[in-house]
Amino acid sequence: MNAMLEKALPTPERLDVQSGNVRLAVWRWGEPHLPMVLFVHGYPDNHEVWLPLIRRLSGRYQLVAYDVRGAGESDKPRKTRDYRLELLSQDLKAVLDAVSPQRAVHLVAHDWGSIQTWESVTDPQLRARIASYTSVSGPCLDHVGFWMRDRLRRKTPRALLQMASQLLHSWYIYYFHLPLLPSLSWRFGAAKAWPQYLRKVEGIRNPAHNPHQASDGEHGVKLYRANFITSIFKPRKRHTEVPVQLIVPTRDRYVGQQLFQQLSLWAPRLWRRDVTAGHWQLLADPTRLGSWIDEFVSHIEGGEATPELQRAALKPGAGPFAGKLVVVTGAGGGIGRSTLLSFAERGASVLAADIDPAAAERSAELARAVGASAYSYCVDVGDSAAMERFAQWVKSSLGVPDVVVSNAGIGMAGPMLKTTPEEWERLLRINLWSVIDGCRLFGKQMVESGKPGHLVNVASGVAFAPSRNYPAYATSKAAVLMLSECLRAELAGNGIGVSAACPGFVDTGIVQATRFAGLDDEQQAKHRAKVQRFYRRRRLSPDTVGERITRAVERNQPVVKVGSEVHLGALQWRFMPWLSRLFARLNLTA
Repeated sequence: MNAMLEKALPTPERLDVQSGNVRLAVWRWGEPHLPMVLFVHGYPDNHEVWLPLIRRLSGRYQLVAYDVRGAGESDKPRKTRDYRLELLSQDLKAVLDAVSPQRAVHLVAHDWGSIQTWESVTDPQLRARIASYTSVSGPCLDHVGFWMRDRLRRKTPRALLQMASQLLHSWYIYYFHLPLLPSLSWRFGAAKAWPQYLRKVEGIRNPAHNPHQASDGEHGVKLYRANFITSIFKPRKRHTEVPVQLIVPTRDRYVGQQLFQQLSLWAPRLWRRDVTAGHWQLLADPTRLGSWIDEFVSHIEGGEATPELQRAALKPGAGPFAGKLVVVTGAGGGIGRSTLLSFAERGASVLAADIDPAAAERSAELARAVGASAYSYCVDVGDSAAMERFAQWVKSSLGVPDVVVSNAGIGMAGPMLKTTPEEWERLLRINLWSVIDGCRLFGKQMVESGKPGHLVNVASGVAFAPSRNYPAYATSKAAVLMLSECLRAELAGNGIGVSAACPGFVDTGIVQATRFAGLDDEQQAKHRAKVQRFYRRRRLSPDTVGERITRAVERNQPVVKVGSEVHLGALQWRFMPWLSRLFARLNLTA
């Protein structure tokens, strides 16, 4: 077992802190001169839920955790009104006064601990006491109230669907407002079943036994009853200048990602990190969460930000891909450049990769012109060793990418029997093997990082349309389509989407560079000009394809068909393959 996981915690200092008429049980680890990180737990937990994370951060910080009122060894008021947010904020202030009266602390909170801590973080009187705030799976209820009003005001199907989805995920809140039943369920069975629930549903391998579980569950219900209705239906404008690191588990069964869409309006100093995890990420993967807290706190304390932390910083009104790194191969022109710019316009940081370094840098310059952070890299995607170096450079220099678009490709036409082995090898090396390498290398990085991501592989509409005119090219693109479908199934469990883009007749540089097997140079030029005239008459723009690819990533579409000819070809191949086979016999190069 990793030595870090085995590291034992020293015996903590135990304090009793008085907040009004409530006694709070507080624990402290570490040397007094170190920066302080203070943890606030959620429901139905107590301070012990933080112990795996505290173990990983010990030695670098002074660490403090306490049982909120109603939990663990703290007092448990009987009346529901004694659990109001303003009283919970007073509790936090009392703890701050006891453990760090002079120096600002770094708050870390989860679930209900995060909900109640937003009350303090948005309190101007406590601004000087809070150095930073890391929030995990817990929105500000006032922010949620304004978010719901915004969804209702928009009245679009998408907005209403988002609201309906969150209402369904919040079923437990309605249950907690029922009389007697929630409390009785914790007394008679729910406490014993809780570890099994964490193990089977949340993926927690060895949930620790909590001797206070029944009491924590029973009294914690009052948190919901005392605050939800008032805060949601009568929200207050709660802004903060505190630096906020938002951790968003994308598989949270209770708190939807949509609740944080407008958070940068309330917290302009915002960093966001998405992770493929459930609601209790702090138990399922404390190592990754600990490293993110360490990076953020170190930066706020004056340290240099890592590339990923720099990218995680969001601005008010940032686009849907803000904080994301998008890598595009073959980005020196055509579909690759248009796709790169489409992501850049939506807030992403982008990396243009191409065999032509000048073209790649030009694409990066265009992305910078729209306000994006942009980089360029020269790589021959047909060289697997070069792709290995490329992937490693991206990870070490910029961090694990969020989206990778494998777009680089070349054209090849002419009869199969006249296509030489060298031409086959070159085409498959660039059109197929580069996609395999891109998916293999970057997909592995995404899985190991535990972050959600997306792979886009640019195939072609000819994947649905056999023809005697381009057997090598169609073979490579059909293989890319099938690879994408297989990989989508393989990576679905890791929160990584895979899309195959199948554009139609797009006039790009690939048309000008297409080779025609079995023809001399004069015939090559003649056929190339003929094909290019046709493509230009079609007027399908690379920008259209780039926009569709960007939208496909947002919606996690499996196949992106661009152009009426592609839709017709796919339908024909599906329902009338005999007609496709008949058209395949036509010789368009004669």
